[in-house]
Amino acid sequence: MKTEVMVALRMTLVTLVLTGLAYPLAITGLAQVLFPHRANGSLITRDGHIVGSELIGQGFKNPGYFQSRPSAAGSDGYDAANSGGSNLGPTSQKLRDRVAADVTRLKTENPKAPGAPPIELVTTSASGFDPDLSPGAAAWQIPRVAAARGLSESDVQALVDTRIEARTFGFLGEPRVNVLLLNLDLDQRFGRQGGNK
Repeated sequence: MKTEVMVALRMTLVTLVLTGLAYPLAITGLAQVLFPHRANGSLITRDGHIVGSELIGQGFKNPGYFQSRPSAAGSDGYDAANSGGSNLGPTSQKLRDRVAADVTRLKTENPKAPGAPPIELVTTSASGFDPDLSPGAAAWQIPRVAAARGLSESDVQALVDTRIEARTFGFLGEPRVNVLLLNLDLDQRFGRQGGNK
């Protein structure tokens, strides 16, 4: 019996070292060598300061910026300590009330936008930090952004068009626009607005 216990302990120790230390260290090292930007969180810097990550959505309230999907992470949204969806189902009155309020707010803030707000501008993602919108949801906001910045809609549309990312590998996912990168492009090309949030 003592021999079997010693073999089991040695196997446990070897497995722990291999899967708990060696493998994670090797993968981390490979990621740092092959994909350093991605391995370090896809951080975006401007003027020497980190302004966000390509992978994590942020909230923008200033009318001169494109707005992201709503976030249910935390009491005010976009709280990284509380990442997650609201878990409210389609029969939830609280969800219906929030969506109705968001639709009313978006219509008021975007009076020249065509039609109803796209569904993704009133529904949260599973993580609460979706960094992307569909090209249609970004285009819906163009009249508001152009008016707030005193630009032509065609200038803003051209900027949106440069930020559209195709499907991954040509068939995975949908075309998308990264909201933070688009808003940073707006600042770079047309100047900053008073407070980007």
